[in-house]
Amino acid sequence: MNSMVLIFTPRITSRNKFTFKLILSDILGLDYEITNNHEVFTKYIGPKFSYCRQAIGDEIFFQSTGLLFETGIVVQELQTLEWHGSKVFYLTHKTSILPFDPFAASFFLVSRYEEYLPHIKDKHGRFAAQQSLAFQQGFLDTPIVNLWALEILTILEKSFGPLIRKGLQYSFVSTIDIDNAWAYQHKGFIRAGAGLFADASNLKFKHLWERFLVLFRFKQDPYDTYEYQIELIEKYKLKTIFFFLLGDFATFDRNVPYQNKHMQSLIKYIADIGEVGIHPSYASSGSSKKLQQEVHRLSNILHQEVQSSRQHFLKLNLPQTYHRLIECDITDDYTMGYAELPGFRASIASSFFFYDLDLEIETSLKIHPFAVMDGTLKDYMKVDPEKASEIINPLIDKVKAVHGTFISIWHNESFAENDRWKGWRKVYEDLVEKALPNPEHNQ
Repeated sequence: MNSMVLIFTPRITSRNKFTFKLILSDILGLDYEITNNHEVFTKYIGPKFSYCRQAIGDEIFFQSTGLLFETGIVVQELQTLEWHGSKVFYLTHKTSILPFDPFAASFFLVSRYEEYLPHIKDKHGRFAAQQSLAFQQGFLDTPIVNLWALEILTILEKSFGPLIRKGLQYSFVSTIDIDNAWAYQHKGFIRAGAGLFADASNLKFKHLWERFLVLFRFKQDPYDTYEYQIELIEKYKLKTIFFFLLGDFATFDRNVPYQNKHMQSLIKYIADIGEVGIHPSYASSGSSKKLQQEVHRLSNILHQEVQSSRQHFLKLNLPQTYHRLIECDITDDYTMGYAELPGFRASIASSFFFYDLDLEIETSLKIHPFAVMDGTLKDYMKVDPEKASEIINPLIDKVKAVHGTFISIWHNESFAENDRWKGWRKVYEDLVEKALPNPEHNQ
């Protein structure tokens, strides 16, 4: 039997093309074609389904609720229903094989449609997790789009038998943000002096003593955790991406200056170990010029084009942030997630291309959603190291179950094992052991 899936839809649009590609090809690894020709669809012998208002005959029929045939952005009146243990929306009539429209629902979530609608931003100008439908309906911790895709596969294979699929496998990507390459070193005489004065003025004598020991080379800088990270990369053969902050010094951008020879040497050294991307500064989030400068700085240091990016403070504003990244020829972004809660901001554990709702096109910018960040657990949720794995492990299990990609965010300073981050090395090591795709590492 022909394993190519044929989809009938009365009108082929940018939205339904994007969504069918996402579900059938990117997540399920199926070959498919779309037609709006009744006769071609009726005569086709092989796996097929219709996506329209009413069924053509007795075929597998997914009722369309209209979103994928619209253009523009309008407020969506969403009713929800409990189905298979979670809430679904874009509800359909009983004639549809599912009680909801999984294609419209997936498009709504993955396009981040709700982030284009009026909302109250947090203190950093971000869309807050608590405003999302996924949080409000209790599925933020679940890659529900992947689960819906697998349900569609089950429906097709129940009628047509096993389908030939591309070998899509679970994977793990460790990402490291370098907001502050060193705690004390290489920051220049003025910043070093100001730090000593601040510690003394605030009676932080322990920090003052540590700063003194590091500056005079009696002790290693606590944020200099790179050898430790490299040991883990080599031990587990980790795919790791490092994002360097190269913005000008400001309130929320306090890294070592990009001109510093030690900083440049570190970037080149790390680039020999793993992939290096740009960490656009807090100040650049509203400035195309600043973003271009920072991308150019990293490109000059590496002597190669910069392809990957993650926003500092996860300052993502749609669609402006992605428009700017595309203008700078960034091809891959790793910002899709929330600072305050773990989980799946786009409700998916697979990479996908940014769909521009303003222009109604699928762009060339690939989005890689992450599931958990160290700062979320430590600073927002106030979780102890002992409890952190209880939050992380179920997320990994859910991504593995749908053959997705689990992406974590850690920081070089989180490996410091100092007062603030005592015990968090083990959290990361446990995460790596759990997240590795190799069965022998998942006891």
